[in-house]
Amino acid sequence: MDHFLEEVVVRRNRTFQDLLYYLANITMVLFALIGFWMLSSLLTSFSIPILVITLIFCGAAVLLFMYKDRLRTEYEYTFTNGELDFAQVYNNQKRKNLGTMRVKNVDSFGPVNSENFRKLVNMPGIARKNWFLNRGANLYYFYYQKDAKRTLIVLEPSEELTQLIKTYLPHSVFHA
Repeated sequence: MDHFLEEVVVRRNRTFQDLLYYLANITMVLFALIGFWMLSSLLTSFSIPILVITLIFCGAAVLLFMYKDRLRTEYEYTFTNGELDFAQVYNNQKRKNLGTMRVKNVDSFGPVNSENFRKLVNMPGIARKNWFLNRGANLYYFYYQKDAKRTLIVLEPSEELTQLIKTYLPHSVFHA
């Protein structure tokens, strides 16, 4: 029997996030208009300070255009027969694959409020990846070692996904 579950984690309170997104769009347009206006004045009389200010406004508009979608970030977890795929989705348009993990290769799994997590998080030389959005949610962690590199992933799976993960975990890996 195949086990498949896909879930998307969205921010619960999106008011501030949406406000920042709309503010970034307005600011981007204003910076572009000011930059082009200064560019037209630069063509009539050349000046180094005006050139620098023009480049700053146009550069800020381009940066806002490139990174405004990151204000609306979601995480997607896809579980398929013991493999867990992670992806980061920006504004429901751009998708960045974060990786794939075989659940049977995990050294430790459990909720972040467990004693084992507190031990792991304080270990030196551990790479920590936070792939969650809501701090008050039921967060879980994965700890694994690959090529002498220790990694700790914190995510917020649903209860159904947690139960599926537990069925594929090796014996004595779950720490409650």
